[in-house]
Amino acid sequence: MLNQYDHPDLQQLAVVLRALSHPHRLAILRLLLRGRHCNCELAAALGLAINLISHHLRTLEQAGLVCGERAPQDARWIYYSVDVPAMQAARSALFTFLDPSGIAPRDPQCPR
Repeated sequence: MLNQYDHPDLQQLAVVLRALSHPHRLAILRLLLRGRHCNCELAAALGLAINLISHHLRTLEQAGLVCGERAPQDARWIYYSVDVPAMQAARSALFTFLDPSGIAPRDPQCPR
């Protein structure tokens, strides 16, 4: 039986929030919201090592927020972009979770 913390929507939201919890990943995502980039462009723009950019991109990919596509002319290059449907779903889940209209009045049931 699932407890309240094992709900699949909460699990996915936690994955997304963990991915967004690092300033470098937020900066990468901000650049990707402006369009496709390769990791060398991201590294140059942010002043970070390419291997560090790759690490953060992998985390964003695993959370489903970013996708990579190999360049057709040279498969060594990967162009990264925002996964728009996944981003919309994450935004919707976060807005739903943080909606203050869902706060219900409740008195504690402690046995005092």
